[in-house]
Amino acid sequence: MTSQPALPSASEITDLRSLARALALEAGAMIRGGRPDQVRVAATKSTEVDPVTEMDRASEELLRRRLAARRPDDAVLGEEGDDVPGTSGLTWVLDPIDGTVNYLYGVASYAVSVAVVAGAPDPATWTPLAGAVHSVVDGATWTAARGQGADKDGRELRVREAPSLATSLVGTGFGYEAARRAQQAQVLAQVLPKVRDIRRLGAAAIDLCLLAEGSLDLYYERGLNSWDVAAGGLVAVEAGAALTGLHGAPATNLMTVAGSPARQAELVALLEAAHADRPA
Repeated sequence: MTSQPALPSASEITDLRSLARALALEAGAMIRGGRPDQVRVAATKSTEVDPVTEMDRASEELLRRRLAARRPDDAVLGEEGDDVPGTSGLTWVLDPIDGTVNYLYGVASYAVSVAVVAGAPDPATWTPLAGAVHSVVDGATWTAARGQGADKDGRELRVREAPSLATSLVGTGFGYEAARRAQQAQVLAQVLPKVRDIRRLGAAAIDLCLLAEGSLDLYYERGLNSWDVAAGGLVAVEAGAALTGLHGAPATNLMTVAGSPARQAELVALLEAAHADRPA
């Protein structure tokens, strides 16, 4: 049986947190200063409504250059570029613009997400160490480090526990494929009557950070990629959230559910009853 490599020390994790924050801020400043009046789609990914802009690429290129200079032995997993192998046992997980459709339309909810994890770059098995999410439009920055808590611009965060599922404000998101959207709509129809209301802001990393600060009570989404949840998920967990999938599974692209432990367990049960992770 292969043993897991030793994790960095607490002081080293603190340094990784500081670096993640600095990288997210620098990329955010570039995005904020470089957004043209009319953003053009450079390419599409999973479907024609899943866009990539030139700024997505430029932001990730900047992050990769900085990491190559500062952390040359670490691996890199990014949304827009090829994976870079490493030898340190650490992987940087990058989302250069989380909420690209919002960026495209000028809707004020998009962010740079930078995280570093230990182990294989798989949310089901990795150990998140540090991360930062920088909201580009308003400049808010959330950070977290393993065992060291989470903050928003220096203010310590703690999740809010709603009195009940019925009084919980729930964030979610939808996929890009028509069949997946139809299935998610069916699940939503079963969730909505059981909660206070639903919010769909369009940037998973920001949603998870809003959960951490108490601006959302719960969050769920199917189809999240590793870069969507790496930093925001750590912020939520370090603020006291439970973060899992369904049927005892960890949070993966099949389902991610987050919230205060009691309410999160109730939402998991509701989503299981709705067969929210069945094949589309």
